[in-house]
Amino acid sequence: MERSRKESRDNRESKELTRSDTGHEQSRGAKRAWRMFRPVLVFLISAAICAAILVTAYKKITARLFSPVDINDATPVEITISSGSGASAIAKKLYEAGGVDENGDPVAPGLISSKTLFKIYVDFTGKSSKLKAGTYVLSRNMDIEQIVEVICAGNPPRTTLKLVITEGMTVEEIANKLVSLGVLKDGGEFMELCRTGAQFRESYPFVAQIPEDPRQQRDYALEGYLFPDTYDIYSDESAQSVIGRMLTRFQQIMNEAYMQRAEEINMSLDDVVTLASLIEKEARQEDDFARVSAVFHNRLGKNMRLQSDAPLKYIFHTSGVLNFSAEQMADTSLYNTHVYEGLPLGPIANPGQKAIDAALYPSKEYTEGEYLYFCLKDSETGELVYAKTLEEHNENVAKYRPNW
Repeated sequence: MERSRKESRDNRESKELTRSDTGHEQSRGAKRAWRMFRPVLVFLISAAICAAILVTAYKKITARLFSPVDINDATPVEITISSGSGASAIAKKLYEAGGVDENGDPVAPGLISSKTLFKIYVDFTGKSSKLKAGTYVLSRNMDIEQIVEVICAGNPPRTTLKLVITEGMTVEEIANKLVSLGVLKDGGEFMELCRTGAQFRESYPFVAQIPEDPRQQRDYALEGYLFPDTYDIYSDESAQSVIGRMLTRFQQIMNEAYMQRAEEINMSLDDVVTLASLIEKEARQEDDFARVSAVFHNRLGKNMRLQSDAPLKYIFHTSGVLNFSAEQMADTSLYNTHVYEGLPLGPIANPGQKAIDAALYPSKEYTEGEYLYFCLKDSETGELVYAKTLEEHNENVAKYRPNW
C-alpha cells in the first residue's frame, strides 16, 4: 500500500513537471512571437499616424490653395473660352475675370487666386485636355474643382452683342434699350429689380448703404448706380445679370480714393451719386462739370435751394424741355429742388466718371469765387454762363433765353 501511494505521488509530480515544462515552452513561444510581431505592429501604427498627418495636411493645403476666391460672393461672372484655348489661356481669363488696368494688373478679384495653381490642378487631375470652349456662368464662391468641372462639361458659345449705356441715361431708358435690342421682352422685371435693389444688397455692400425709403417715394433705389459704359452682353442675358454687370463696374470706378474724398467733404456715397447725376444733366461742355459742381456746393453751403430744372425733367419724364410752368416748379415731389433745400431724394440719372469726379472735386476758382448761379447760353452747344448775384443771373437769363 505504501508502495502504491509512492507511485501515485511520483505520477503526480511527473505530470506537474510536464505541465510546467509545457507552460515554460508556451511562454518562450509567445515571447518569440511578440519579438517578431512587435516591429510589424510599430510600423503599421507609425504608418497609420503618418498617413493621418499627411491626409490632414493635404486637406488643409488643398483647402487653402484651391479654395474659392470669396466664399460669400455669389455674383454671377460670365466668361467665354474661345476654341483652341489651352490651360494657360483659360487660367489667365479666369484670373483676370474682374478686369485689368492699363498695366495688365487685376483691378478686382477674378475667379481664381492663382494661374499657376489652376494649371497644376488640371495637369495633376488629367483634365487639362478636357477643358472645353464655351460660355460659362461662374462665381467667386466656387473652388477650382467646381470651376474645372463646369468647364469640362462644356457649353456652346452664346450670341453676344454690345450694350452702350451713355452718361445720364435713366433706369427706364436702359430698360427700354434692352427691349429694343431684343435682350428683354419687356422692361418690367429690369425696372422692378432696380426699384428696390433688394437682390443685390448681399453681393454689393454699397447697395446696402443706399438710404431706406419706407414711404417708397424714391423711384428706383439703383438709379445712379448703373454705371454708363459699353458692355458685351449675351442676347439672352437676364435682367439680373445685366444689372450685376453695371453694379460691378460702378464698384470698380468708385475706388478707395473716391470714398476717402467723400468722407473728407462730409458726403455719403448716395450724396455724391445724387449730386453727380445733377451735374451730368446740367453740364455738357468739358469745363462746365467742375464749375456746375462748384455752384451746387456753394448753394448747399449757404442752405440755398439748388433750383435745378434737371429734376423736373425726371419727375415729369420729359426731355428737351427748357421751360417749365409755375405749377410744375411747385410740384411737391421730393426730387424737386425748387421746393426743397438740399439734394433731391436720390439720383435722377446714372452719371459717368467725369460727373462723379466733378461732384467730389468742384472747381476751386468758382468755389472761392462764390458763384451761385448758372444758365444756358447756347442750347446747341450746351455752353453755360455763370453769375455771382441774382441780379447778374437775371440779366443773363433775359439775354440768352431767346437762344433756348
